[in-house]
Amino acid sequence: MKKGLSIGVLLLVVGCGSAPRPGGYYKDDGPHERPPANLDRVADAVPRAEPLHRFANRPYKALGRDYVPMTSLQPFRQRGLASWYGKRYHGQKTSSGEPYDMYAMTAAHPTLPIPSYARVTHVANGRSVVVRINDRGPFKSGRVIDLSYVAAYKLGYIQAGQAQVEVEAIVPGRSAGL
Repeated sequence: MKKGLSIGVLLLVVGCGSAPRPGGYYKDDGPHERPPANLDRVADAVPRAEPLHRFANRPYKALGRDYVPMTSLQPFRQRGLASWYGKRYHGQKTSSGEPYDMYAMTAAHPTLPIPSYARVTHVANGRSVVVRINDRGPFKSGRVIDLSYVAAYKLGYIQAGQAQVEVEAIVPGRSAGL
């Protein structure tokens, strides 16, 4: 199982560390030729208590840097750059073992527990979404979270490729801000 996690991390390193191309996406990782028409109606993830993944929350190394994921749900707030990933990884396994769905409200974070939930707010326009953390990344310096295509679409930064965001962990059963 450790091998599977290492392969997943390697795939994220390759995808999350690339330079942006015109239109904001990375290499061949843009939207499908015909994205679904109902992206505005995709509902936010609904936070619920879930057991933490047995393997995805172990310390790991990516691009020569050590990461120590959180092993419990707790308050967490972070500000920084968000990026997104799309069709290049659509259908591939995430760190949780689930297939990545670019049209689901999910995200990759280097240290938040898997699975967990976070509210991500686009600082410039005030839009926010709730995503389920089910993957690791991004590993490019300065980026704090990689959102699914639909989450980035709903926040309004698909074309830019990245945006300044605030990430706040949601602990089911607890009020926000505690």
